[in-house]
This record gives sequence, structure tokens and C-alpha cells, in this order.
Amino acid sequence: MSPLFWCLLVFAAVCVVVWVLSMLTNEHSWVDRIWSVVPVVYAWIFAASAGLGDLRLNVVATLITLWGIRLTFNFARKGGYKRGGEDYRWQILRSRMPGWQFQVFNIFFITIYQNILLLLITLPMLTMTQNPRPFGALDVIATIVFAGFLVGETTADQQQWNFHQRKNSDIAAGRQPNPRFLQSGLFSVSRHPNFFFEQAQWWVVFFFGAIAAGSVLQWTVAGAVLLTVLFIGSTSFTESISKSRYPEYADYQARTSALIPWFPRRGAATRTA
Repeated sequence: MSPLFWCLLVFAAVCVVVWVLSMLTNEHSWVDRIWSVVPVVYAWIFAASAGLGDLRLNVVATLITLWGIRLTFNFARKGGYKRGGEDYRWQILRSRMPGWQFQVFNIFFITIYQNILLLLITLPMLTMTQNPRPFGALDVIATIVFAGFLVGETTADQQQWNFHQRKNSDIAAGRQPNPRFLQSGLFSVSRHPNFFFEQAQWWVVFFFGAIAAGSVLQWTVAGAVLLTVLFIGSTSFTESISKSRYPEYADYQARTSALIPWFPRRGAATRTA
């Protein structure tokens, strides 16, 4: 049977489990909890369909596994897998919507749409299975670029973790944290460097498929495109929350690139409290 058939079976099962758990627990971060796991399963289904004999498929599956390990670790240490570890953004959104409206949102966006997206971002591997071209120089370059983005996201997450550890220590000691949100390191050249590197890795996965097919004109670009669209919406929502909490966040926005790491804008005002 086609690897896509097995992926669709996993997709259907995950959707049911995620939705049922959200109803039983009244927590809506179950998709977040499987976000770093399900694409790894899809990746190895595609690699296994070639008997683990296709080097490109094996390399991409390994890179996606490393991505999954990093993301799972970071999510776990922030308490995402603990009871009550629901993403604060779902809580805020739930408070702004009537109950029935949020349940519709839960079914169609949180559960179904996001799981469709998790499948779509791995579908360049379907292109690879259909175009078993030998692993070449462009694949080596793509592997190095993916690894660079993985290191970048790991660094950004660690900087964010270190900052929040210091911030929590200051609050516990009765001190006012200054600054109140992270603005140094990679966060001095991008307001969301971890978001940038996350999206960039999946664009590289698409390019692996394009390399195999010999053309970038592949419908499987849909996964990377829709992931980017999702992050645009998520970033906008996250920043609206940050601005409501920290008036000085507007200054940070004025001088720092939203996503793509770039030199800070000169002459922008700076406030830290």
C-alpha cells in the first residue's frame, strides 16, 4: 500500500484522540503535545516505504527526528506535557469566544486543520518516493542548511529559557525584572527567531522534494506555505498580548525585525520599563 495511505490512517487516529482528550480534560493543547511527534512518524513511514534503502528519505527522516527531539525536549521542560500545561493563548482565546463557538474552533482549527498541516509539511517526502533520484551535492547543501537552522532554533530556545529562569528568580526575590521580555542575543535581531528557524526547516524539507523531482513547481509546497501563514497569524496574536502587557514592546517592535534576523533599526526609541 502507498505510504500516504498509512499516513492518512495515522492522521485520522490522531484527530480522534486529540479531540476526545480535549473534551475529556477541557485542555486544548493536545495538538501542541503531539506536534513534535506525529511528523516524525510520517517521515519514517515514507522512509520505510522504500525499505530504508533511499538515502535522501533516510537523511530527511533523520533530520525531522532531530527536529522532533529538540522540540519535544523544549516543550517538556516548559511543562507542556504536565496536567494544566495548556498554552496560555488558547485560554485567552477561549475567554473571548462563546462556548459553542470555541468548540467549533476546537474541532475544525485546533484538531483537524493543524493535523492536516502536520501531514502536509511532511508530504515532500511523497515527492521523494515518487522521484528516487540519487543523493547529490544539492542534498548535501540542504542537509547543512537544515542543520544550521536547527542549531539556530536550539540557540533561540535556550536563550529564551535562560531569560525566563532569571526573570522568575527576580520575581521570586521580589525584584522587578529589567528588561521584562527578552531583547538580547538572537532576539536583538528578530522578535521571533525561533519562529523563523522553525519555518525555515520545513522549507528546506520542501526543497529536498524539489531536488528529487528536479523542479520547485511541486504542489507539496502547500505545507510550508500554510505553516508560514499559521505562524503569521500566531505571531500577530502573540504580539498583541505582549503589547497589552508591556507598553515598551512597541519600541522593541519599532527597532527589531519581526521574523527574519536583521540589523536593528537605528534611531528607534528604547524603553525598558
